[in-house]
This record gives sequence, C-alpha cells and structure tokens, in this order.
Amino acid sequence: MTELSTVPAFPATRAPGCPFEPPAEFAPMRDQEAITQASCPAGIDAWVVSRYEDVRALLSAPGVSSRKAPSAHVMPDADLDRPVMSGNVLQLDGKEHARLRRMLTAEFTVRRMEALRPYIQRIVDEHVDALLAGPKPVDFYEHFALPIPSLVICELLGVPYEDREMIHARSATLMAVDGNPEVMYATHGELRDYMGTLFTGKLADPGDDLISRMIQRSRESGDPVSEDEMVELSITLLIAGHETTANMIALSTAVLAQHPDKLQALRDTPGLAPSAVEEMLRYLSVVQFGLLRYATDDLDIGGRTVKAGDWVVAALNSGNRDERVYDRPDAIDLERKAKTHLAFGFGIHQCIGQQLARIELREVYARLFGRVPGLRLAVSPDRISFKDNTLVYGVHELPVTWED
Repeated sequence: MTELSTVPAFPATRAPGCPFEPPAEFAPMRDQEAITQASCPAGIDAWVVSRYEDVRALLSAPGVSSRKAPSAHVMPDADLDRPVMSGNVLQLDGKEHARLRRMLTAEFTVRRMEALRPYIQRIVDEHVDALLAGPKPVDFYEHFALPIPSLVICELLGVPYEDREMIHARSATLMAVDGNPEVMYATHGELRDYMGTLFTGKLADPGDDLISRMIQRSRESGDPVSEDEMVELSITLLIAGHETTANMIALSTAVLAQHPDKLQALRDTPGLAPSAVEEMLRYLSVVQFGLLRYATDDLDIGGRTVKAGDWVVAALNSGNRDERVYDRPDAIDLERKAKTHLAFGFGIHQCIGQQLARIELREVYARLFGRVPGLRLAVSPDRISFKDNTLVYGVHELPVTWED
C-alpha cells in the first residue's frame, strides 16, 4: 500500500452553497489530465479517473479487481490474498462473483420488476394520502422517501417491515465513512444474526419471497450457495435496496422543489417521468466517493499506464458531468437522453437492482408531484443537513410543505 505523499487530496468536499454539485476540482481534472493521482481519505494514494469513457473503460477492464476495495474513504484490506467475507458479492471477482450473481439474476429481470409496479403504485399513493392528511411541514425523508423503498425491499426479500427501525439504524451505521471500525463490525454481526434467524425460519417454512426462492434455487443447483453466503447477499440487498433509492427520492425532490418550472413540467406531462428519473440519477450521482479498484495487471487508462498494484478510483459523479458526453452537464434537462449514465456503475458489478430503483422513482415522480400542489422546501436550502460523510449522499431530514 502506498503511503500518503505530496499528491493533491482526493476531491471530496462540495463547494460552499452547492450541495447538489460534485466537488469543483473534477472539472479541471477532466479538462487537463483525465486521470491523476490523489491522496484518498482511506489512507492510500490512488489514480482518480474523471472522464466518462475512462470510467467505463476502468470498470469493464479485466485487469482490475474490486477485492477488498469498497470506497476511496474506507481503508481497503492490505492482505489481498485473505478470503473475502463469505457472500460479499461487492468485493468478489471472476467466477466467485459470477456464481453469486447468478443466484440473483432471475429475481431482478425487467418482467419480475414490472410485476411489482402495482404494489409500488399502491404504496406511493398511500404515502401521498398520508402526507396530504397529516400536518405540515413534515420531514419528507422520514415520512415518504425512506419508507417507500424500505417497504418494497422488505416485501421483495420477505423481511418483516416492522423491524425497519432496527434495520435503518444499523444501515446508517454501516454507510458512514468515518465510523468506529469496531462498532461497524459489531453492527454487521447484529445484522448477520438477525438475517440468520430469518433464514432458519424460511428453511423450515419457505414463503413467496426472494430469500425463499434463493434457498430453493441453491438446493437445485449443481453448485449450491452456503447459508452464510445467502445471508450476506441478503444483507447487501436489504441495505442497498433502500439506502440509495430513499436518498434519491429525497435529494431529487429537494432539487426539483427549487426549480418550479421542472416540477410543473412533470405535473403537466406525467410521461416525462422516465427521462426525468435518468436525468436526476445522472445529475445527483449519489454514490458520492466513487468506486475503488485494484489493478491486477498494467493497464492503459486515459492515456496513462496504471501499474499492477496501484489503486484506482472511478469517479462516477465526475463522469456523469463530462462535457464530452453531455451538453451543458451542470444543467437539469428532464428530456435529456441520459440512460447510459454511470449512477449504477458499469461492468460486471453494475447495480443488479437498477430496474427496481427506476420503477420506484418513476412512480414517485408521476404520482407525487401531480397530487401535491405547490410542493416546496419548508426551510432555506442552507438549513438542510446533508450526508457528507456517508457512502451514499443524501439528507438527514427534509422539511417540506405545500399549498392547501
């Protein structure tokens, strides 16, 4: 592992007063060097890849590994030969990764996700009803943005929704980039114990849910997945399945509330929701610190040779603002054809739940904004508390109000 040197610091701080913009350092980086070294908060020097095409090339290159490499903000494991935690699909490569991903592929097809749309529509409408019937202002994050994807992922996995407070609290601990390692380890152990108990119940009495089907699929396969692996897979889905979408719902609502013309366009043209979702995913890029990778071979990226043994960061938020790919990338264009954005990553580790996230966001955009007239922030933007030190960018709370 390279020790910290005199190279510039990794761009991690947003400009004052610009909470929805990526760090300003990325723009000159894309313009001048495309790939440059930076000292990461994780305690290593790494190459930072800033241009869209180079990010895609890095994430699809055979000579890089995701092993032990969560984020530029989280210290990677120096011992790359030590086994990855059983079932940690995010930090596995090659056959190990493909074996686990196959267990999930059938669960996240477009057809299966579309089958959830009526359920998602119903719970979105129920939460809009609750907003309109309740007092205002209200914390939009707590009462709308967080419960909708939490309900959906719990329904999909077969996890009791009444356990949501415990799940949310432990998820928040694991998402922090500045947390105490011992606390995070203990928190993860608590989730493993919880999910292990749930698995024991489903082994004896399977239901119509993803976990039960995964157990059955493993039994029928020629290469069964262990219970430990399935438990870890389920924890990953549980956390990723609500954290990213909840923060996207809240952040995009905060942005659109400051652009009344955009909100009006969505009210007037509900069919605009699909392209609006893709644009907001591109614009916000909530995986805020990029994806850390380890070079297993020499590779050429952005006109430079990255040596085997070097760490490399794919800056998703920078790639999504690349002027070479997007006209006026810092502007919001709800009609932009932005579906090839990098918000879900790229390559073999691209988010497997992206179609589910898209449906949830589309239904929120199509149903919320049309039913809640004059939706706006109840506080000035500078009073919103943002999640600056979490793997997924978002808000801690979002007070909103609306017209009667």
